[in-house]
Formats: sequence, C-alpha cells, structure tokens
Amino acid sequence: MKINYFLLFILGFISNLALAQTSVDSTSILNLDKMAQINQNDSYVTFPIDIGNIEPLMFEANVSPSFKIRERKDSRLMAVLTGQIIIRMYNEPSYPIRTPSYIPQITFYFLTGNKRASKKLTLFGRLAHHSNGQDGNFYKENGSINLTSGNFATNFIEIGYIKSSYSKHLSAFKFFKSSVEIHPKSWMMEEMQGIYSGLRWHNTFMAYKLPMSDNFNKSRKANFSLKAESTIMLDNINNLKTFDLNRLNASLTFYYHPKFLEDIGLFVQLYHGMDYYNIYFNHHVDTIRFGLMTEILRF
Repeated sequence: MKINYFLLFILGFISNLALAQTSVDSTSILNLDKMAQINQNDSYVTFPIDIGNIEPLMFEANVSPSFKIRERKDSRLMAVLTGQIIIRMYNEPSYPIRTPSYIPQITFYFLTGNKRASKKLTLFGRLAHHSNGQDGNFYKENGSINLTSGNFATNFIEIGYIKSSYSKHLSAFKFFKSSVEIHPKSWMMEEMQGIYSGLRWHNTFMAYKLPMSDNFNKSRKANFSLKAESTIMLDNINNLKTFDLNRLNASLTFYYHPKFLEDIGLFVQLYHGMDYYNIYFNHHVDTIRFGLMTEILRF
C-alpha cells in the first residue's frame, strides 16, 4: 500500500510542475516530427533483476519501428505507422516466450497554431489492434484464464493532445499529454467484456534535460529524461468501486544517457497497476525494473 501512495504523490507533484509557468526561448522550435517521436513508445530491453511481484523474467523487450507518412517535412498533418511488439522470455526451463503482445497502430498528428512558437499544442488520434496471436479458449475447464494459449484480442481508438514548452533556465523541454482510450464492445472479445477496461484516461508528463548550450542550431541529445504516466480505468469492470485504487495504473521512468553511448541509455522504472502484457491483464503488478532503452530523439 505504501508504494501506491508514493506513486500518487510523485504523479501529483510532477503534474503541478507541468502546469507551472516557465521561461521560454523563442528560438527553441519543436516540429511535428519530434512531437510524434515523443508520443511513440521507446524500444527497450530489461535486465533479469526485476524487484516486485512480476513473474521471473530473463527479459522483456519492446520493439516499436515507426514509418512516417507526410507530404513534406514542414507539414501540419502527419501519420505514423507503428508495428509494436512486446516479448517476455520467462526464467523457466527452456526459457519460453509466451503470448507476445502485437500492437500494430496508425496515429495521426495535427500541429495547431504558429509553427515557430516555443509553446505548441498538437492533437492526435490513434487506431490500434492488440492481440497475442493465440487461438485457444479464453478460459480453462476450471474457470481460470488460459494464459498459455488463450485467445486475446481487442481494437481501440485513442484521442488526445500534447502540450510542449521549453525552460531556458533549466535547458529542458517539458511535455504534458492527455488522452482517452476507447475499446468499443463490438471490437473486443466477448469473454473480455466486464473484466478488461474499455474506457481509459491517460495522463503523461515528460521532461528532457539537455546539455547547457546557447547554440540552438546544433543538434543536442538529452542527458536525462523523466516520464510519469498514469491511467485511470473509468468503466465498470470487476465490480470495482468508483475510487478503488485498483483502477489506477501508474509508472515513473528515469532515463540516463551516458556520453560514451550513441543511441541507447540506461533506465529504471517503477510500475504499479494492471499487467499490460495482453492476456495477463488480470494480474496486479508492483515492480521496479532496470534495462537499456533506445533514445533517438534529438533537439
């Protein structure tokens, strides 16, 4: 229970920072390409030293290649195709990889207002599919969920916005994202209805600390970054009460990019909430994990 209140405190504190006034530099320009990169999931691989109640893993890997569709580089409208796959190798005999998560998606972005403003508002909409590539019965004969070969499949839309700003004093970019994710019942397996949330409210705060420099014409990479995420499940699932903490998923990720590495860095993440690994969603996870993460975003 202590970790629940700790995460809630951290998320509340960081959300207030996201709304605070910051000094801005008019030369700090974020184009739509960078806004899309910020909203895409980073590729990563974890170390086999997770702390918490998650199943013993050799690693978890997220692979998210993206393909941009746009008329020209300075377009206000852009689409991004992403073939996201999450894989877990379990620390068991033969090291099995069970039911990977396949999450292909297409996301549309629209940049509002003045393109050269230091503060920007970007609107986005996403259409995605989430399945595990299995075709077995969802339930076992004893009534428990079939984690080994049970079929898991849903489709969803997500609509939201991203606000960005730059702090000259801290030499850091800050982003606040809010969105609503909807899984229509007709797009979800019947067995999942009532136990898998089909209405979710996401909020994310991100900060990227850049090396101190007055030269904005030179591409710079963040030495440190922080991401705080929260998801609240709003629909009627598992007969949960309105203010039940089990409705909350929250994570806090710290990323460090050593100077001697090019496109990868080290991260540590605290996670609390529903397991996001497809048919394992009925598991409740509290964990601290470590690993390597790609970071190709340059400012």
